[in-house]
Amino acid sequence: MNDIINIIIQGIIQGLTEFLPVSSSGHLSVAQHFMNIEDENLLISVVLHLGTLIAVFIAFRKRIWGMIKEFFLSIKDIFTGKFSWKKMNDDRRMMVMVIIATLILVPFVFIKDFFTSVQGDGDIIFEGCAFIFTAIVLFLSDACVKGYKTGKDMKVKDAMTVGLFQVVALFPGVSRSGSTVSSGLFCGLARDTAVAFSFILGIPAILGSAVLEGAHVLKEGTTLDPVPLVIGAVTAAGVGLLAIKLVQLIIKHDKFKIFGVYTLILGIACIGIGIYENVTGTKLFFGA
Repeated sequence: MNDIINIIIQGIIQGLTEFLPVSSSGHLSVAQHFMNIEDENLLISVVLHLGTLIAVFIAFRKRIWGMIKEFFLSIKDIFTGKFSWKKMNDDRRMMVMVIIATLILVPFVFIKDFFTSVQGDGDIIFEGCAFIFTAIVLFLSDACVKGYKTGKDMKVKDAMTVGLFQVVALFPGVSRSGSTVSSGLFCGLARDTAVAFSFILGIPAILGSAVLEGAHVLKEGTTLDPVPLVIGAVTAAGVGLLAIKLVQLIIKHDKFKIFGVYTLILGIACIGIGIYENVTGTKLFFGA
């Protein structure tokens, strides 16, 4: 029963924070810290990530299907000499921009341990600093001039900018959705386009992470009761879908600062608790 409760809690955290601009990795790291859950079970991480992927596919199914069709049509046009960079439609250009932004991330996958080494290290001070960084980015995005670029207006430099912000989000505590949505707004993207691009861009990143972690799981032969895993995936998917809808609603009203205030307070709290634990040698946690 404890395993089911723990994975439901982690599924809720993953589903909410993967899409709300508050950092899923940072929240999971802090939650595991307080619940005294070791971050060594990659199987749970894989399942929770797959749950959030399901949420993205459901929320953006029309756009994703359009991009998939344009991917294969683009290959056909390239080989028949009909491909035109200037005449790409909305779905095709966004598909190309997702590929470009993802390629920015690829080299850093090989040094991912550099970014994630601070997660599960028994100290949450770094996560606190990262939360504050996220807060600053969110405050700036709310203050920037509203853009009107749609998918068909995106430039290579826009994709590269969003891609670089996604790299920074490899650090636990830095929100991937917050960083990529905000950077899209900095580039002049319309609110709904920035959200759609951010979440669809997360598909290869999340899927790639799940594949790498899955390979490690197979290598180690890690096994768990399938029931809690299914419950965790369903929880992450359901909560994730609600979180996507919430972000779409909030960004229309330029209220990202709400999350900025939250991550700022959380960051300060994590730094304070981390300092206390280091000074006293006493770890605060709720788990056994």
